[in-house]
Amino acid sequence: MKLLRGESAQLLKDRGIVATIGNFDGVHLGHQELLRTLKERAEQFNLPMAVILFEPQPREYFNKTSSCARLSSLREKLDNLKNCAVDVVYCLRFNRKMAEMSASTFAHDFLFTKLNVKLLLVGEDFRFGKNREGDTLLLRAVAQEYNAQVEIFENFNIHGERISSTSIRNALSVGDLTQAALGMGRPYHICGRVIHGNKRGREWGIPTANLALNRSEVALRGVFVVQVVLSSGAKLFGVANIGRRPTIDGNKLILEVHLFDFADNIYGEFIQVIFLHKIRDEVKFSSLETLIAQIHQDIQVAKEFVTNLTISQCGGSNG
Repeated sequence: MKLLRGESAQLLKDRGIVATIGNFDGVHLGHQELLRTLKERAEQFNLPMAVILFEPQPREYFNKTSSCARLSSLREKLDNLKNCAVDVVYCLRFNRKMAEMSASTFAHDFLFTKLNVKLLLVGEDFRFGKNREGDTLLLRAVAQEYNAQVEIFENFNIHGERISSTSIRNALSVGDLTQAALGMGRPYHICGRVIHGNKRGREWGIPTANLALNRSEVALRGVFVVQVVLSSGAKLFGVANIGRRPTIDGNKLILEVHLFDFADNIYGEFIQVIFLHKIRDEVKFSSLETLIAQIHQDIQVAKEFVTNLTISQCGGSNG
């Protein structure tokens, strides 16, 4: 999969592309079904399959002080798109010039001229351009001028419920990992590089791996049972806290993971944290002693969950 930015869009113009455009936050089951449809159309046209993204996401640009929690970082999103057999991702910088561009100009000058889109597949509620003035009717009218096509992908539903990034975000916000996984087609996870922290966990005998989140907000908070995948492919269980650690400082958003029976140095390593079960919300304790006691209790709860999980995966015991 190729990642293109800026003027590298010229590489797409000669042949043309079959494309879709959107945030694709989380690359959930609805996105995956759209991409399967797009792949079929790309094969019919014998053209590259392209996804057009904005960075930052438009909502983040317009709401800098209260940005919506992302389901996935750009790196996670690109990994998921690669798994969906996307040929090209064109990442378009969303800035003031883009925010002020009319829908007509964007469609004419960018989509059907600069990128030479031959077929565009979008969701039925797709809006674009300044003040979100553009819709599928405008897209189809402009496409006709370039002998291109616009197709509409209907909303994707499971058990009568529409799958969307918003619905998954809402599920995560209340700790419903099962519902979130149902919509995403996989357990929710966060990837990040292990960074140096304040080493307090090590002082308490509970060492943690701290992850750089590279985002201002996250979709879930609290204490969780997790499975961690190291860059080597090794899989370990642990307990994780994601939040601002109000008992200690209450400022910086951080994800910290205590891995069971593990003492290796993994600073600088890029790891994946898969959330399996929520234990509790993050709260402010009256003292460090109370916090440490609660962490030990969380570890015990997490280990019991892992034990039961392992037994169920093995089909139960022979007792």
